Formats: sequence, C-alpha cells, structure tokens
Amino acid sequence: MNDIIIAILRSGTPLVYVTLAGVIAQRAGVWNLGLEGLMIIGACATILGIMLTHSFILAIFIAILLCVAASMLLWFVIEKLKANPTIAGLGLTGLGVGGTALAVEAIFGSQGTVTAPFGVPKLGPAFGSYGVLSIFVAAMPFVVFAMWLLLRRSRFGLQLAASGEHPFAARSVGIQPQRMRLVALSIGGMLCAIGGAELAAGSLQFFAQGMTAGRGFMAFAAVIFGATHPVGATLAAFFFAIASALGIRAQLMFGEKVPHDLLQALPYLATVFGVWLSGRLSGAKTAGSFGELKDQ
Repeated sequence: MNDIIIAILRSGTPLVYVTLAGVIAQRAGVWNLGLEGLMIIGACATILGIMLTHSFILAIFIAILLCVAASMLLWFVIEKLKANPTIAGLGLTGLGVGGTALAVEAIFGSQGTVTAPFGVPKLGPAFGSYGVLSIFVAAMPFVVFAMWLLLRRSRFGLQLAASGEHPFAARSVGIQPQRMRLVALSIGGMLCAIGGAELAAGSLQFFAQGMTAGRGFMAFAAVIFGATHPVGATLAAFFFAIASALGIRAQLMFGEKVPHDLLQALPYLATVFGVWLSGRLSGAKTAGSFGELKDQ
C-alpha cells in the first residue's frame, strides 16, 4: 500500500504544479495550452543545468528563468500581436518540444537520454523504507494552500478574476488586465518549471525527448475537471495520477494477460473521462440556470 502512495505522490506532484499554472492563467482569462511545452522546458533546463553547473540551485533558477521567459513570449503574442490564445499555446508547446530536442543535440551531439549526477534534494525516508520524497513533493500541499489564498482570499485574486471575466469593468476601476495576465502567466511559468524539474529530477535523474508524454495536456484537463478551482484542480490532477499508478501496478500484476498498451492508456482514458464528465456537469448546471430563468 505504501509503495502505491509513493507512486501516486511522485507522479501526481509534477502534474499538480503544472495544473496550478493552468488555474492561475485561466483566472486571468487565458486557457493556456502551452503547459506541455513549459513543462518540458523546465525538465530539460533542470537536467542540463545540473550537468553544466553542478548546482541544483543554479539549475532550477535557469529552468524558472527560461519558463518565465517563454510565458512572457506567450503573453506578448496574445496581447500585443493579438494572436488566438489556443493557437499560440499550441505553438509554445511545439517550441518547447522542438527546442529542447535541439538544445540536447547542440550540446551533446545526439538526441539520446541525458543523465544528471544528482537530482532534486530529498527528505528523509518516507513511509518506512519504501522510498524518499523530494522537497517539491513536501512543499506541494503548502503551494496548493498558498495558491488558494492568493486566488480566492486576496485582493490580487479578485483583481485577477475581474481581469479575466470582466476586463472592461476592471479597466474602469483602474485595473490593467494586460499587466495582470503577464503576472499570472509568469507565475505559471515558474510553477511549470518546478513541475518539470520534479518530473525529470525528482525520483528520476535524466531527461529524454517526449518524457512529459502529454502531462501538460492532462494538467489542462485537470483545470477543466476541477472547475478552475485550485483545490478542485489539484484533486483532479491526483485522480489522473492514481489512474497512472494503477496502470503501472496492473502491468506488474497481470503481465501479459492484459494488453500492455491498454494499461499504459489508463491515465489518458481517465483524462478523456474527466473532460467528458466536467462537460456533462457544466451542461446540467447551465440547463438548470435556464430552467430557473424560465420559471421566473
């Protein structure tokens, strides 16, 4: 049982950080489909930073700097060039996937797996002798709580929500929606860098092309499934992480009795189910609202 909990925490923590990045972007009025690209940039920059600087602090600083710069680029394309946010986000994902592959090949002369000598600093053994957790796993509940306070119980959160939902009204009271979106996307870039660092250097210590494997899109689905609430989105992210952990467990238990590809597809099937369910629930809520208006 403890090994399953460890597996869920390890696979769920990177997803939670990236999901929170999607939540704060959505509160600012941007559905960020660039989460996948930001996550893989964070993962690659962390591993390469550790190898080149031999310092985790410098490596995570480089990862955060690059992800924030990429987020600011997304903001510039959306706000100044007036590009479609969905297309711009997908473009950022393509830039992240292709750019990291190009960086690895330019530095090492090949596109193989890059292994770092060490990873994210660890805490003491967790749950007995089953494994250790990184500092990012330990910090994750506090980050979720801080994000809830920031978005739901602070003046900044109210201004951010006003900028995303009613930008014209926000301008009338002195709020600058463009600046609020820049701040939100920059915070999201930092969270994506941490999520990528935890993925590549948390329980692992290497970077491989495509290692995010759609987790950024899972995080985007978790934002929708969690109704854009920090806690709800976090629970949705862990729902997907549980599906992933159960898929790995099922591979070990059933072996060749169940198709390997089907077990690997469990987290993605859970993602589709989550988006479908959230769509059904929001549709029922909308229908109920129309019914109430009709009754009145």
